[in-house]
Amino acid sequence: MLVGFTPGGTSDVVARIISRKLTDAWGQQFVVDNRAGAAGMLAVELTARAAPDGHTLIFISSTFSMQPASTLKLTYDSLRDFTPVSLAVASPYILVVHPAVEARSIKELIALAKAKPGALSSATAGPGSAIQVTAELFNTMAGVNILLVPYKGVVGITDLIAGQVNMAFAGFAQSIVHVKSGRLRVLGISTQSRSALLPDTPTIAESGVPGFDVSIWYGLIAPANLPKPILAKLHGGVTQTLKAPDVRQSLTDLSLDIIGNTPEQFAAIIRADIDKWMKLAKTQKFN
Repeated sequence: MLVGFTPGGTSDVVARIISRKLTDAWGQQFVVDNRAGAAGMLAVELTARAAPDGHTLIFISSTFSMQPASTLKLTYDSLRDFTPVSLAVASPYILVVHPAVEARSIKELIALAKAKPGALSSATAGPGSAIQVTAELFNTMAGVNILLVPYKGVVGITDLIAGQVNMAFAGFAQSIVHVKSGRLRVLGISTQSRSALLPDTPTIAESGVPGFDVSIWYGLIAPANLPKPILAKLHGGVTQTLKAPDVRQSLTDLSLDIIGNTPEQFAAIIRADIDKWMKLAKTQKFN
């Protein structure tokens, strides 16, 4: 099970939870292989070239659906070259800042960024990544110029806590513990609806950037032309794993919404997301 990012991120953590359960259930070893590089595209390319025998899978995030819009050249077709298995979990981003940042709301952050163009910096996962695209979208829709600083894996959160950068769009799993400890301050939620985990935190859309709506999802895909019996077994294994009480508890502890849909439903979500970002790319800067 390939993961296109370094260990410790949400993709890696969820992939390991699922793979361990499948190993126990099937008595066949699932190995998580971190192949970080090119905002996850290195691992995606390896999957596209692999044999469709069920022995090479990749655990992707919604970065996958953004890349056709944010990257000039892909070595694969995001729709034609893969077989969706199941969407596993989803979550909003939270916009967090270092406590030293003189902003306690999205409106104050925007005002600060406009007063000091280029002075604020935001940690991202590099060009083509979901975090990069989200941050670019925020810059454009809020009319600000926040410097985007690329990092690999969770290093950006470490530098944010240390004050080397000012802010970041981060997943709950990587950042909520630091919010609770006071090492980071959360200003907004990236989706249109508030999160039950942070009910008092407003959405970015209701805080001065109307229409802003980005969610991050994670799921499993395989190479194209995967035989139907293999697809059925993988889908059944993943969805059953997501129903297991210990897995549900682990994922809930990571502040993730558990989904587990059909291959057809997952394919439709990927296709709709690609269309969404391609349309936005005509008017927004994504590189």
